[in-house]
Amino acid sequence: MSDALINGLAGAGGGIIAQLITYPLQTVNTRQQTERDPKKEKRKLSTIEQMCQVVKHEGWERLYGGLMPSLVGTAASQGVYYYFYQIFRDKAEAIALERKIKGFGDGTVGMFSSLVVAALSGCVNVLLTNPIWVVVTRMQTHRKVSKKSQPSHSLLVATDKTILDAIEPSPYGTNHAIQEVYGEAGVWGFWKGVLPTLIMVSNPSIQFMLYETMLKKLKKQRSLNKKGSNGVTAWEIFLLGALAKLGATVVTYPLLVVKSRLQAKQLKTGDKRHHYEGTLDAILKMIRYEGFYGFYKGMSTKIAQSVLAAAVLFMVKEELVRGARLLLTKGGTNARLKPS
Repeated sequence: MSDALINGLAGAGGGIIAQLITYPLQTVNTRQQTERDPKKEKRKLSTIEQMCQVVKHEGWERLYGGLMPSLVGTAASQGVYYYFYQIFRDKAEAIALERKIKGFGDGTVGMFSSLVVAALSGCVNVLLTNPIWVVVTRMQTHRKVSKKSQPSHSLLVATDKTILDAIEPSPYGTNHAIQEVYGEAGVWGFWKGVLPTLIMVSNPSIQFMLYETMLKKLKKQRSLNKKGSNGVTAWEIFLLGALAKLGATVVTYPLLVVKSRLQAKQLKTGDKRHHYEGTLDAILKMIRYEGFYGFYKGMSTKIAQSVLAAAVLFMVKEELVRGARLLLTKGGTNARLKPS
């Protein structure tokens, strides 16, 4: 089994576990990002209060709306990303060694090269998996009101009339979301938001650049302190992953909001605030009708969700890679020891 395949499978496994743990936060955050009513509430609800409101008016299941396609998307995204990341990383390391032989550099992959490797991997990932995330966004932002609830008394009606106009009495599932997207824009509808998403590649690129840089420094320091041992614990990986994701999220969050707006249901209600023709149109309308505040809606929730998810992903992924390599090494050793 190749190192790239090991990393791809481990990344998919880590991503699934992280997604299961943090999905309710992701659902609330997506709703916060796609809220388009410029009128401000007297008091902004906290993330926990918003989660309670969803449960009260729509049921527990809405916190997990789109979970199955999201898990598929996460497994595909992380698997594709880590697979190609390892391939590009190996090539970058080979180039660095060649340069060292020729008298240039120290043979290690620098910060800029790490950024390029992460960006290329991210672009491949985005182009292959964007349709899945369009469906997931639709399912996360779809809202329903229980039969016992009166819309006029629902907080959801007060805070997001535009989305509630699209409520359907029948259960809203993956097939409904797919048909809805295709009915609006055909096949190309599944690549809505791909431009800001491609630009958002800078998020994991910055994340991995920070992560690899901090990890390399930690290992170097550890090897000096422990006479050649550069082992890093799972808890240290968790913290490094969290710090790297925090830095990347703060820098790129506005692009994430624009992407979510484009992938959510576009309602032609006569109010031009609620319909975006494209990336530039979305940015201009958000600035005009909501101000720059609109680009940072739900950022605190996103930081909590993404930092926790990234930390879990990195920790689980590294442990899975370590375990897989250990098993393969033992398997190879046992095979050599077996008498023919």
